[in-house]
Amino acid sequence: MDIRFPRPPVTLGVVTVVLAATAAVVVTAAGSASAASVTFTPVADTYVQSDTASTNYGTSTQIVVDNSPVRHSFLRFTVSGVSGTVTSAKLRLRTISGNSGSDAGGTFRRMSNTTWSETGTTWNNQPAIDGATLGTIGAVSGNTWYEVDVTAAVTGNGTYSFGATSASGDGAYYDTRESGADAPQLVVTTGTTTPPSGDPVFVGAGDIADSGSGDSATAALLDTIPGTVFTTGDNVYDSGTASQFNSYYEPTWGRHKSRTRPSPGNHDYNTSGATGYYNYFGTSAGPSGRGYYSFDLGNWHIVSLNSNISMSAGSTQEQWLRADLAATSKPCTLAYWHHPLFTSSSNHAPSTSTRPLYQALYDYNADVVVWGHNHVYERFAPMNPSGGADSSRGLRSFVAGMGGASHYGFGTIQPNSEARNSSAWGVLKFTLHSGSYDWQFVPVAGQTYSDSGTGNCH
Repeated sequence: MDIRFPRPPVTLGVVTVVLAATAAVVVTAAGSASAASVTFTPVADTYVQSDTASTNYGTSTQIVVDNSPVRHSFLRFTVSGVSGTVTSAKLRLRTISGNSGSDAGGTFRRMSNTTWSETGTTWNNQPAIDGATLGTIGAVSGNTWYEVDVTAAVTGNGTYSFGATSASGDGAYYDTRESGADAPQLVVTTGTTTPPSGDPVFVGAGDIADSGSGDSATAALLDTIPGTVFTTGDNVYDSGTASQFNSYYEPTWGRHKSRTRPSPGNHDYNTSGATGYYNYFGTSAGPSGRGYYSFDLGNWHIVSLNSNISMSAGSTQEQWLRADLAATSKPCTLAYWHHPLFTSSSNHAPSTSTRPLYQALYDYNADVVVWGHNHVYERFAPMNPSGGADSSRGLRSFVAGMGGASHYGFGTIQPNSEARNSSAWGVLKFTLHSGSYDWQFVPVAGQTYSDSGTGNCH
């Protein structure tokens, strides 16, 4: 993949956690081999404490590892629906938001006892943490996800118990299954991944990660779709801080970070200079403080733009865009950014300040533009920069703000709006052919809205 940037380039008490599968997502990649990732959440988790030896903590929203007093925690997962050879298993835990951190996150071992009771286990009758050491977590801070490689213990379908211990008197506290979206995770991967065959796939959405469940559901869709991932801004709520990226984006869409080409939104810029966004995505986001760049996928030239800085005619970004479009030899072009020039949503009006970017794309015969900002899905017929229908040179535009944040509604339906939905989360998938493209709205599990079609390059 050829990427063009603007020039110049600028140890714990014992923790035992009991988890069972409550949801499974299989990921299959095209090609001669495939990989599958399945995420399981706990069926049970608890901890025990030496100075309250007869007390059960099975309904607590936290598990604790500590050595003063000594506290052991227990987790159990039931793995099901997995086929093929397990190539990776990761135990993921999130520290609670109210804890200042610890110098040791715990030493984790497999346990032979897989039948202990979440609501009956106490210090006095706790199961033995008797297996081999699987891994340790070092110093931890609050409100952050941590990961332990437990591949040596997880061999396929079955029930697995894990225990964690610590020699530190500075306890570490993790969320439990009772905490909802922040529950522990066991991510099991089977098989191997090979690059997808055939025409490139470009898939994504915007307005993504918060403390809800929509981002987890759309991330699960990405698990099943190979290709390059895009974002149309507002990657994490509410303020684009480093902590929010670690707590909300990382455990969901973050597992696809290595294949993601993002764009920033206004909520990412609620942190001064969008430093949380640029530090999290690194060079994939373009030069820090600019956030616009381009790359090629097959026969397509792809441009990611930044609608949070100047876009006026003659601005640095607009002039860079024109030079970039003039330099490409690819016959098809797709661009994406956050604020939509055309939208029917009642929450955010059309962002007319983006028109110079759309005009430059139109002048160079670009084909598709994708936005976010409004938490809906909407598709427009090909239009010129003033919003008039233009089947010969117009860009087909999409508002793809259905990545996980709570939905908005529609107001007055704008001219040339051809498809709309304000209730389904999903991703927008493009298959990029040599002289044409297919689009498809892919809804999350349990929702049925669909929209698909084909367009030709100019």
